[in-house]
Amino acid sequence: MSQTAAFPGTPDQAFLPALDGRSGAAPEAPSVRETALRYWRAALRRSFLIAAILVLSVAGGVIYSLMQPSLYTAASRVEVSQQSKNVTNVAGVDREPAYADQSFYETQYTLMRGQSVAERVARKLKLAEQPDFFAARGVEIGGSRNLSSAERRQRESLAAGLLLGGINISPIEGSSLVDVSYTSRSPIWSAAIANAWPQAFIDATTEREYASNADARKFLEGMLKNTRVKLEGSERDLLSFAANQNMVRLGGARDASGRSEEPRTLVETDLEALNASLNTARAERITAQSKVGSKAAVGSDTAIAALRARRDELASDYAQLLFRYEPEHPQARSLKTRIDALDAAISREGRRSVATQQSLYQEAVNREAALQDQVQALKTRLDRQQYNNIQYSIYQREADTNRQLYDALLQRYKEVGIAGSVGSSNIAVVEPAKVPGGPSSPNVQRNISLAFLLGIILAALVVFALEQIDERIRNPQDVALAVGLPLLGSVPRVTGEPTSELGVASSELAESYFSIRTVLAFATSHGLPKSMVVTSAQEGEGKSTSALALAIAIGRTGRRVLLVDADMRSPSAHHLVGGANDKGFSNLLSGDDDFRALIQTADIGSVSVLPAGPTPPSAAELLGSDRLRHVLDMLQKDFEHLVIDAPPVLGLADAPLLARAVEGSVFVIEAERTGATLARDAVHRLRAVNSHVFGVVITKFDERQYGYGYSYAYSKADTA
Repeated sequence: MSQTAAFPGTPDQAFLPALDGRSGAAPEAPSVRETALRYWRAALRRSFLIAAILVLSVAGGVIYSLMQPSLYTAASRVEVSQQSKNVTNVAGVDREPAYADQSFYETQYTLMRGQSVAERVARKLKLAEQPDFFAARGVEIGGSRNLSSAERRQRESLAAGLLLGGINISPIEGSSLVDVSYTSRSPIWSAAIANAWPQAFIDATTEREYASNADARKFLEGMLKNTRVKLEGSERDLLSFAANQNMVRLGGARDASGRSEEPRTLVETDLEALNASLNTARAERITAQSKVGSKAAVGSDTAIAALRARRDELASDYAQLLFRYEPEHPQARSLKTRIDALDAAISREGRRSVATQQSLYQEAVNREAALQDQVQALKTRLDRQQYNNIQYSIYQREADTNRQLYDALLQRYKEVGIAGSVGSSNIAVVEPAKVPGGPSSPNVQRNISLAFLLGIILAALVVFALEQIDERIRNPQDVALAVGLPLLGSVPRVTGEPTSELGVASSELAESYFSIRTVLAFATSHGLPKSMVVTSAQEGEGKSTSALALAIAIGRTGRRVLLVDADMRSPSAHHLVGGANDKGFSNLLSGDDDFRALIQTADIGSVSVLPAGPTPPSAAELLGSDRLRHVLDMLQKDFEHLVIDAPPVLGLADAPLLARAVEGSVFVIEAERTGATLARDAVHRLRAVNSHVFGVVITKFDERQYGYGYSYAYSKADTA
């Protein structure tokens, strides 16, 4: 049983818009599932083509693998650090910062693939003199002895190009490691070059860094020379100014930053010493002044003190004698004489001590005055030097600045020289390459898999291209997008004679047309159309069988139906019902009104048939006359429904002329044959004459291929 259009709702409101071929509603685009199913079915239809493409692709992969030479790949693993090892703890020139990003590694990988590295490897391994190296890359060259300079350079350039063609730099993601691999026909050369390449890159990096250090040293040498000249000039100006101004500086120490500390001048030192002496002299003068005229100072004289002590002893003895003797006693007079002599001596010593104190005081005053004069003179000189110190400090700062700059440049010059002589590198070989034990290419299994995958892609592209080029209407889903008309139903393909199938009401073919008849019952507001034309875009699409089948389906409902064979150019209805075609529709159009004598009764379903009749000279002229409507009105008086089998639309004017004289048309499309453009052109011609097209019937449709329809099997008892 075929799938038919299902229209919910009442006949007046739901089915009329659905079957109105002139409605402006755009057809709904197919879903993803429907599109996928469409191409899956297209692949099934072209399975032999797909199989041929896959077989050819796999065969091509096998042939390609067998024709390829054996290649060997050797790889060494290298670590690329962001900074080189600083052996001397001295910063060199052009160091990468520790926070270098991925651009640093990309730069290193690009340099590693450079032409200069390939040329260095070619020179180091003397590849210009190695014919077996060129043979390992599939290049045949002549002898390698007695090469001229030009030939050697040419071969080295060729070898460098071959090296670049076989080298592969593969960074390991998420690390600073990179694999350097080389592929050739020789396992020995592959390993040798895979080991020589990282070393050549390390040498190139070291030389590049050494060259940058050499440039830095050259620059620093020039700066040192200029700075030394400036330093000598500034120091010379400083000394000349000090000599001209008679400025004697004591000491020349420098602080931690290298600047000269402020030195002491000779005048300052002398002034400080004289000032100390002046203070001492002033103190001595004050002391001497305090002693002048002071009895305490006189009494403190040691000689006078000794005489007074002796007088006191004698006075004590004299007082004791007076208790026993008279003052005139000889002993008493002797002691008295001695005491008087001591008093005279004490008096003399007192006068001498006062004179001494006066002399000392005067000397202190004179010394203080002399020192005061000297200090004043040094102060005057110091004041003059204070003004000169301003210019002296300017010369001193300039000399200190030049000295610091010179020392810094000299230190940097030494550091760069040490860093350049060490030759450190940020590249290190982690795992050297080994001679491969087996070929890496060709990989037959991989090549066959790739060929099979390419075959699948090619087959898919071919199927897609053919499906796009092929616009034939293949299934009911294509109808709406192809012609913009509703689907009335689909008719299955039958292996036997269609008329025999139509004679059995339970057959799948008869059920399909009965379902189409059911849909047509909702095509108009009054139910089943009173008159309809059954046509197609081209001949052989099953329109005549469809017209007969619709007439049979309508007749089984008890309606009086007449099948009119209006295809007077190629009549076929009389063959389907087994009748004659000596008289028929053409006679009526020519003026005969006795239609009842022309009508035949078919053995299938008791359907009345009006044959086409004799072929007229011009069928279009007969159909274009007013006689056509008169004939149809005359036939409709005896029959409730007229089913007209019309000629194909394209190339003939018959079908449009018939279509405008009836209620509507049923358009027949053969599945897998009729193109969308052809069908649209035919529908456009029908609409051009204001004919109402009810819908489309798909004929000869293989339901099982597309998963449509339902099969009903009836037993003999059910059929009976």
